[in-house]
Amino acid sequence: MELSRELHFAEGELLLVRKPAGWTSFDVVHKIRRMFGITKVGHAGTLDPLATGLLIVCTGKKTKTLGDFVGLEKEYDAEMTLGERTESYDSATPVLETRSTEDIDERRVRAVLAEFTGPRLQVPPMWSAVSVKGKRLYRYAREGVEVNRPPREIVIHAIVPLSVRVPVVRFSVTCSKGTYVRSLVDEIGERLGCGAYLSALERTRIGPYNLADAVTIEELTAYRTMQESKLT
Repeated sequence: MELSRELHFAEGELLLVRKPAGWTSFDVVHKIRRMFGITKVGHAGTLDPLATGLLIVCTGKKTKTLGDFVGLEKEYDAEMTLGERTESYDSATPVLETRSTEDIDERRVRAVLAEFTGPRLQVPPMWSAVSVKGKRLYRYAREGVEVNRPPREIVIHAIVPLSVRVPVVRFSVTCSKGTYVRSLVDEIGERLGCGAYLSALERTRIGPYNLADAVTIEELTAYRTMQESKLT
């Protein structure tokens, strides 16, 4: 997005932000609130703390449009590590199980990935922000409690291998709203018979909005510093 023009955060702006690893989506919202001294800020489409990539943030009157982005198609670049499983399906929790990848080759990986396109039912992971009986699933998970989660219908529009160097596989996936790439990776690992967990994830597109057009937190900070210098 263009930072060369004057931005009116209090009145309303649509921001394309590149979320850094280790930040929650709300961390980004909180940073923008504090940086620009405004209260009305929200985001569309949560990213896990370990994930990076495109986050749509709206301020001021633009927050009324956040619902317009919820149903948009998403695109991700993902990396999965074969031969290991974790409780959270990603690297946020320790490895629970290790299996051999001796019989896994590129041909088999590509064939299995191709099986996952189309509509399917997916159960949200316990380590997620989905709310059940007024409580986030990850809070149950931290207590060692597993609760029933009804499956949700999702669509995997495309899944394309980018690099297969067992045990590490990189692929791009285009999917519908509500898709947990972590759960998809866990399913792929089970289908391969060796297990897998998501070791990296970057969201590259939301509908017509692309990561290439996003700004970093550092760029927003520099913009704010420039604004302040004009007032002194």
